[in-house]
Amino acid sequence: MPYETCGLAEGLEQLAAVAEFGQITLAAQFLGVPQPTLSRSLARLSRDLGTPLLQRDGRGIRLTRHGELLAASGRRALDELLAGVRAVRAEADPDTGTVILGFLHSLGPLVIPALLRGFRSDHPDVAVRLVQDSAGSLLDRIPSGAVDLVLAAPVPVDQRWESRPLAEQPLVLLVPMGHVLVGRGPVRLSQLAGQDLITLASGYGVRTITDRLLRESGVPLRYAFESQEMTTAAGLVAAGLGIAILPPGNEVPGTRQLNLSDAGASRVLSLVWSADRLLSPPVAELRDHLFAHAPEMLRP
Repeated sequence: MPYETCGLAEGLEQLAAVAEFGQITLAAQFLGVPQPTLSRSLARLSRDLGTPLLQRDGRGIRLTRHGELLAASGRRALDELLAGVRAVRAEADPDTGTVILGFLHSLGPLVIPALLRGFRSDHPDVAVRLVQDSAGSLLDRIPSGAVDLVLAAPVPVDQRWESRPLAEQPLVLLVPMGHVLVGRGPVRLSQLAGQDLITLASGYGVRTITDRLLRESGVPLRYAFESQEMTTAAGLVAAGLGIAILPPGNEVPGTRQLNLSDAGASRVLSLVWSADRLLSPPVAELRDHLFAHAPEMLRP
């Protein structure tokens, strides 16, 4: 990822780029510097530290163990520094600046564009960067400033962040056409025992909720497939490979969406931000915009 830290941590930016791309040429192109310049800079950093940070690996290069240690710490430091640079720029001109909004994959196709349309109209000079990932991964990035705001579910209580519930969405059961449960009315989770279950990978909010619901219903947590995309999970259902508990609106051809009758078969979508970091004016403006408009748009 490109860093805009005004040259305050040039060596760490360069090492992070090499770690990401695995070669000097692509890292130099990414950073916008000549390849020899980048090579000399990293060699100088190795000399200053008294240990090699890079080593040859066939036609490419890779980080040494010491290089990997520094790159990992460097990424965290760069996130903190970038958050500070963004805050300074926003304070200097609150009508510009950058906001990093993290959200679940399931919100991407329709909800997020609709939510940002009005904000963009009112704040045309504010850049909004979008990050899609699992709820757990997004929440872990809040303390360092790698993301400013997160739309996620579920959100555990944690002193590192503040949150505000926006809307509750019922979860549904997605089954293939012709499944034995079709036409029997709302489904009880206890009826899923013995079924091939499809779910999302660990760390995703829907997976966390699904695990809890099945445990409470006494259904064994034995999954036939785990996916990182709801569209893939729905495709597996359409292929007759199992059934899945998902948010509404994930039907694809060959599937049916059935209601669940169990209490708690829902997810509460919340907006989350840092409890310790002072929000820049653009971040606060987007937070207030989401407070005002997200509840209506997130309701099923």
